[in-house]
Amino acid sequence: LKVIAIDEQLRVIYEDNVHFDKDLPEFKTQGGAYIHSDRLTVTSPVLMWVKALDMILEKMKSSGFNFSQVRALSGAGQQHGSVYWKKGSLQILKNASPELPLHQSLKDCFSVSNSPIWMDSSTASQCRALEKAVGGAQHLATFAFLSQRFTGNQIAKIYSQNPEVYKQTERISLVSSFAASLFLGTYAPIDYSDGSGMNLLQIWEKAWSKSCLDACAPGLEERLGCPVPSHSVLGPISPYYSQRYGFSPDCKIVAFTGDNPASLAGMRLQEGDIAISLGTSDTLFLWIQEPTPALEGHILCNPVDSQTYMALLCFKNGSLMRERIRDDCASGSWDEFSKALSSTVAGNNGNLGFYFDVMEITPEAVGIHRFNRDSQKVASFPKEVEIRALIEGQFMAKRIHAEKLGYKVCK
Repeated sequence: LKVIAIDEQLRVIYEDNVHFDKDLPEFKTQGGAYIHSDRLTVTSPVLMWVKALDMILEKMKSSGFNFSQVRALSGAGQQHGSVYWKKGSLQILKNASPELPLHQSLKDCFSVSNSPIWMDSSTASQCRALEKAVGGAQHLATFAFLSQRFTGNQIAKIYSQNPEVYKQTERISLVSSFAASLFLGTYAPIDYSDGSGMNLLQIWEKAWSKSCLDACAPGLEERLGCPVPSHSVLGPISPYYSQRYGFSPDCKIVAFTGDNPASLAGMRLQEGDIAISLGTSDTLFLWIQEPTPALEGHILCNPVDSQTYMALLCFKNGSLMRERIRDDCASGSWDEFSKALSSTVAGNNGNLGFYFDVMEITPEAVGIHRFNRDSQKVASFPKEVEIRALIEGQFMAKRIHAEKLGYKVCK
């Protein structure tokens, strides 16, 4: 959990973090999560998130941070995770005692104590049912793109396996709207942008799809509430924070959104821009006017401009693949890797490679595939050719799949 405070010139005046595994060892998480015995189910304890918020605010208070100067507050949460509020929790949230840390007041407020998160891939049967209910995979792509980690499928799994637990649930939040609820002191709405990563929101109409809701669970619309634009001012901060930490009662809470939409906003992307995150998985996101939903990649509502869209592509063979080729072809040295790359010409004299150590997401493929200038498959390349083939292949794939989703190269 990270916090950052900026002044009116956007200068950073404070930042800090709480590390779930290290700072909250009592929850016994690895990477902030539990990987269950089936290796498919992945969850995080809800109270760990609440306790982390208590901890980071106490750290700020101890450092002398002046909460009374905060005019507005917003945030981002990991996409696709969900939180299940037990019946009666709203009153507890509204009336939390400033004498107690929040996690103590809310300890009995969640019908599901361990929230399914973005890493979960245990909902294959729910995915098939949802796809069938709305008329096929391509149609479902207009609700982002069918994925086992997406929230609608997770809700369907909870309803089918634990109908009593679902019945006890009065509100379902995304991680982002859950965090906003903690500051608002009432249930915060889901924003359009994070909501479009649920397989439940019609991205054109900005409204829940009745067929998708009905395919997941009964009475789901009332449990989700009405979605709102991502830049909506939701209301003033809960009195709890004014009394416990000294926030001004006039401090405004702006809708929280998902981490990927927040990256688009934070990078100040405009139409025609592409941002690429080169991580363990490579992520590409872009601002588009006229999306063309496809079976590869996700289309989300744009958090900055509700009339436009953002596209998101994820490539599993990212930095680990590059590091493997660096180790094989450049003695483990990025300097040698860069020199080899510079020694070859753009276009690699027609030599092309596709490098997938593990099953790729976009496209669904695995293995190393090399082609020479005559489009004949070959078993190997010289080291410097291999390095350029890897880099050019990865970036050409990103552009090709972005164009399929509606990206246009600006001249």
